Amino acid sequence: MELSPDAQKRTAAQAAIEHVKDGMIIGLGSGTTAAYAILALGERKKHFNLQVLGVPSSYQAFQLAVQAGVPITTLEEHPVLDINIDGADQIDPQLNLIKGMGAALTREKIVAASSRKNIIIADEKKKVKILGENNHPVPIEVVPFAIPLVQRRVQALNGSTLLRETKGKLGPIISDNGNAIMDVTFGNIKDAKQLEQQLRMIPGIVETGLFIGLTDIVYLGTASGAKKLETQRK
Repeated sequence: MELSPDAQKRTAAQAAIEHVKDGMIIGLGSGTTAAYAILALGERKKHFNLQVLGVPSSYQAFQLAVQAGVPITTLEEHPVLDINIDGADQIDPQLNLIKGMGAALTREKIVAASSRKNIIIADEKKKVKILGENNHPVPIEVVPFAIPLVQRRVQALNGSTLLRETKGKLGPIISDNGNAIMDVTFGNIKDAKQLEQQLRMIPGIVETGLFIGLTDIVYLGTASGAKKLETQRK
């Protein structure tokens, strides 16, 4: 029987949570997929009476962790995390990612880079042959003052820009850092590392949703269970 995307995400989250051991400091990702992992972490903590602490990558993750009974800490108190568990919007064969559809990409990348092991969970449809497939956008976080400059520079890189707006009221989505989120479509991205470097050189771009060389393990939820993919982080 084919599992729904939500069921696949739960399957992947359960597999990732098996890595959690007593005494660990854990990065908590943001978004709907990571939410399953936070809830599963709360259950594992209660069942095994684990002493763990979580570092949330967004206010949404913070709230969910509190509800799930996961104690919270900060990078100031624990600058190196044991593991990070997060979702992804696209995953290529080298386990490079596009992330940020939940508008938390900057803090997600900081938490991932602060972790000894970065574990990504997703349903199997997130696995693609090349990042940008099906015109999937690359989210970028932009200082509001720089929006006109960023739009012009990104378009010079053959990117089509769209300032992400909120639903229910006028105006752009604002990140936890007080910045705007811009979705940029490049089509198939032949060299994601080079594009990441080009974008980071544009004044006003705080961070991009291209996560290059930051993943250790991916669990893809499938009809037959969680499929594990691994790479050596560079």
